[in-house]
Amino acid sequence: MERHRERHMERLMERSPVGVVIATRNRSAGLAVTLRHLLALPERPEIVVADNASTDGTRTMLARGFPQVRLLALPFNRGALARTHGVRALRTPYVAFSDDDSWWAPGALAEAARLFDAHPRLGLLAARTLVGPGQEPDPLDEVLADSPLGPATDLPGTQVLGFLACASVTRRTAYLDAGGFHPLLFFGAEETLLAYD
Repeated sequence: MERHRERHMERLMERSPVGVVIATRNRSAGLAVTLRHLLALPERPEIVVADNASTDGTRTMLARGFPQVRLLALPFNRGALARTHGVRALRTPYVAFSDDDSWWAPGALAEAARLFDAHPRLGLLAARTLVGPGQEPDPLDEVLADSPLGPATDLPGTQVLGFLACASVTRRTAYLDAGGFHPLLFFGAEETLLAYD
């Protein structure tokens, strides 16, 4: 099992099957910090920033400081729907979401890819979220994990009724088949409708 995991990690180092989508608007300083963390990941994911018509120099900052990051320059603020535009722009089989002030731990995306590869029916993984300088667990983690759905016999972990977008990885086809984030919920609790789909 350990050798299988090592081979899987070696394959991911060549070209990550997990891309990252970040939706942002007027948060260039925080976005720069997030990008530095994501670009340092051993998985080396392709990163798409879906910019919701920022006016704070975000696009210039990306062009100058992060030319390896793909910019999806939206003509107006699409809110959470920007994530769906980002997913469509990627061609990786799996997509992780980050907010412009959040990032993934080293190895987390490789583990997500391994779980998706091992479980073809799996559509979305909800990760644990650590917040603040002390890296304390987000209280919402426990709420989401205490799902009445319980575990599925052929899937890892507990089936949940909700998730945090910034702590989720999805199978690209499942996400698009479900319609992605709905324009009805512009920002804030936008995960709700997608979780039900």
